[in-house]
Amino acid sequence: MNVVITGASSGIGKFLADALAARGHAVCRVARSPQDGFSFQCDVGDWNAVENCAEKISAKWNSLDALICCAGIQEPIGPAMEMNPLEWRKNLAVNLDGTFFAIRALYPLLKKSSARAKVICFSGGGSTGPRPNFAAYGVAKTGVVRLVEMLASEWAGNPPDINAIAPGAIFTKMTEEVLARGEKLAGQKEFESAAKLQRDNSAKLEKVLGLVEFLLSEKSNGISGKLISAPWDPWQNFPALREELMKSDIYTLRRIVPEERGKKWN
Repeated sequence: MNVVITGASSGIGKFLADALAARGHAVCRVARSPQDGFSFQCDVGDWNAVENCAEKISAKWNSLDALICCAGIQEPIGPAMEMNPLEWRKNLAVNLDGTFFAIRALYPLLKKSSARAKVICFSGGGSTGPRPNFAAYGVAKTGVVRLVEMLASEWAGNPPDINAIAPGAIFTKMTEEVLARGEKLAGQKEFESAAKLQRDNSAKLEKVLGLVEFLLSEKSNGISGKLISAPWDPWQNFPALREELMKSDIYTLRRIVPEERGKKWN
């Protein structure tokens, strides 16, 4: 497969780029830091830069089989009403705009894939529930999940398939940021969780890779618009449940009404 991965210079993005390349996929790495091999330096939060990057990829590849959006930043960390609004905006530019920009710019190439093209985005802490002191990151990642649902609805029944992955707690530079900010800015719960997190990510990353490979494969054809947890959800069973899965709201962001909890409020 021809695969573009954003945020491929560090963390999960680099791991996936290395792993998929080792498995025989043709990988284009897109990141702020220059990389070896087929790669481009690009700020995904800058539409002009992303558009220019897409043109360079198009010059080498006539089509694209998969896009994996891993680029992201976590800062600023701290109470929302103490955040620098410009840092807030930068976070949304990288995490949310960067995801949309990459999909928008590479969509024409994805449509030319001879296989069923795939788009994989990454959610993060705060996308399914409040995460105090990480408002910018949580809001941006929630937006990514809803973007996945929106595009899946617009593309209903047609490729590309698009899904979001919740990778679980993995020790990365973002974890180091939490530890550096301390309890005062990150909050006691977040700081203590980060401090307890094991540095050995091998088992957790293998689960993420397993889910990514599943979503890239024909086994996942027609499964789209879902937020899937790599460590917790039974995604290996999804092919047998495909029709039921796509008719339900399971693995999506939804409002819970009182009747769903067996209570009447009127």
